[in-house]
Amino acid sequence: MRPVRALPAALGLAVALALTATACGPTETPAADKPAAETSSSAPAGDDAGADLAKDLADKLKKHGVDLDKWKDGEWKNWDQETWLREAEDFVNPVIEGLWDPARMQSAKSPDPTITAQAGASGSDPTPRPVKAQREKTPYHRNAAPVGKIFFDSPQGHMVCSGTIVKDPRRPGKSNLVWTAGHCVHAGQKGGWYRNITFVPAFNDLGKSPAALNNAQPHEVYPYGQYWADWAVTSGEWLQRGGTNQAWPYDYAVLHVQPERGRKSLEETVGVALPVDFSAPTPAQSGTVGAWGYPAAPPYNGMIMHKCLDRATRYLTAPATPTMYRIGCTMTGGSSGGGWFRVLPNGKTALVSNTSIGPAGGNGWLAGPLLGKGAKAAHEMVSKKFAR
Repeated sequence: MRPVRALPAALGLAVALALTATACGPTETPAADKPAAETSSSAPAGDDAGADLAKDLADKLKKHGVDLDKWKDGEWKNWDQETWLREAEDFVNPVIEGLWDPARMQSAKSPDPTITAQAGASGSDPTPRPVKAQREKTPYHRNAAPVGKIFFDSPQGHMVCSGTIVKDPRRPGKSNLVWTAGHCVHAGQKGGWYRNITFVPAFNDLGKSPAALNNAQPHEVYPYGQYWADWAVTSGEWLQRGGTNQAWPYDYAVLHVQPERGRKSLEETVGVALPVDFSAPTPAQSGTVGAWGYPAAPPYNGMIMHKCLDRATRYLTAPATPTMYRIGCTMTGGSSGGGWFRVLPNGKTALVSNTSIGPAGGNGWLAGPLLGKGAKAAHEMVSKKFAR
């Protein structure tokens, strides 16, 4: 893989949203080297912690009657509802090296429930005008380095979402945290944790077509390598009621990831991570926000990063549920989990939401949760678990 760096990129509309590196990126190649439940600590990959992490994974699977070697050999394909791990403390996601090759990645599709919602409940603002999604400039690592694509397996097959590298307050400059949607990691009411979850920052860096990707070099498909989730936290509301109109305002998740190869942290490798704005500003206070992601449902193919910028409005999915942000945007399924960014009063760009839902049977707008105390608790839980 070639050396890559994250460089500033100004992205404009009414305001400029800059996905800007806070320091120079690495000079080495990447391959060189329910917030209510606490569990036994797992350490990041690398040093002497790798053996402890592997033992922890093996012990968790054994507790549920699954052998780690058999899991890697294909036992993970067993989606029996009786044995599907679903509780907050049950997350396991062993690295299966080489599983996500370029062909497997291309075959992945957006999950069925990604973009589906009925008309907004009373209290929603008028439906925003559609904003046509724009292709992000290439190479992505110079223009939107924190944004990437999430791959995972579900009972329906190989699936995709989007995600964003975010800062870890306990590991400054060395974050391994990725923000995404709850429905990209857990099936909610219908099941448990998805499997083989991996994050690929700046996926398809040069924006090649599916046909061109067939002959692409690995560094063009995943320029920074692949990062597997070794822990995930989503909201208790999503675990209990995910997929219902009452749960969409809580549709967020935080992943802790480890490199499939090497030891360097995600933030060190990519050179940038964004802060998360947990102040939950009202839509009227948030101003212009930008949504980034990899839309995969028609008319898109999931290979190209897109973005939309619009002023946020209010959206309610059901009576007595929290308000969500809504913007005009033509991105479709596959963009779910992608970060929404706004410029803070101090001039810095921060993640303020993630793509959750859109209109049933079409496109034209997206909605995402306001990130308040619950989202901050999820972020804190993952950060504390891997603090050292």
